[in-house]
Amino acid sequence: MQRVVEQAVQGCLRKMSVVLPDRPGDQVSYHLRAGDQHIPLNSRVGKPISLHWSGAIACTHCGRATKKSFAQGHCYPCFKRLAQCDTCIMKPETCHFFQGTCREPEWGETHCFQPHIVYLANSSGLKVGITRKTQMPTRWMDQGAIQALPILEVDTRQQSGFVEMLFKEQVSDRTNWRAMLKGEVETLDLIAERDRLLETLDGGLNQLRDQHGSDAIRVLDETPYTFDYPVETFPRKVVSHNFDKQPLVEGVLQGIKGQYLILDSGVINLRKFTGYEITLR
Repeated sequence: MQRVVEQAVQGCLRKMSVVLPDRPGDQVSYHLRAGDQHIPLNSRVGKPISLHWSGAIACTHCGRATKKSFAQGHCYPCFKRLAQCDTCIMKPETCHFFQGTCREPEWGETHCFQPHIVYLANSSGLKVGITRKTQMPTRWMDQGAIQALPILEVDTRQQSGFVEMLFKEQVSDRTNWRAMLKGEVETLDLIAERDRLLETLDGGLNQLRDQHGSDAIRVLDETPYTFDYPVETFPRKVVSHNFDKQPLVEGVLQGIKGQYLILDSGVINLRKFTGYEITLR
């Protein structure tokens, strides 16, 4: 059972948990995860906060101590062994499962051979992305998107990679994280953008359907998601904290967006430091 903690706590960082509010217009809810403890953060916005890294890092998969974190929280042996750390996770179109070289075939069957969504999002401007169907809407909140729209559903992760490659001819797959954190994001008509892209890329999508099956790529008719984040003040200039260079990060917590804490002293991407043992005060 998760413990909700108010006082100083110590533990190894994991990706912040994010929850979409039940009522439209309410803010995304954040909890910092340190070990087995979940610390509510929204109520701390506007208050002083400090995070001190002890110098220790533990692999999030096997728990062993490691001097360096690989692929967001793994020791080197796990980084080389686990399928979730393979390059095909970042580039799903390069999936090599059918070549018999998947690092963990059972893991691949569970995680990669299930429905995936191709989506448009607005984090720092229009972008295309992919995610497992079960990761909606967490994926978009992790990116700090203010809007998102599922546009296509496919049967496998590799197919989503092929579709994303096609869309990347017309739209970026990257987020400008500095612009996202500054709040310099104009709202977009994602429905109109979807229709424009589907019309422009109709030929390429039909070619993919010819290769993978007529029902392999399915157009969705969804309503756009919108997200509001607990931010009191956006930074004019983005200065990034790094535990590897400075183990103590402190200041007034001015907001939370994506996986970033926004302090009056700078910002820090907590996901980058998964596995780092910290003390939160």
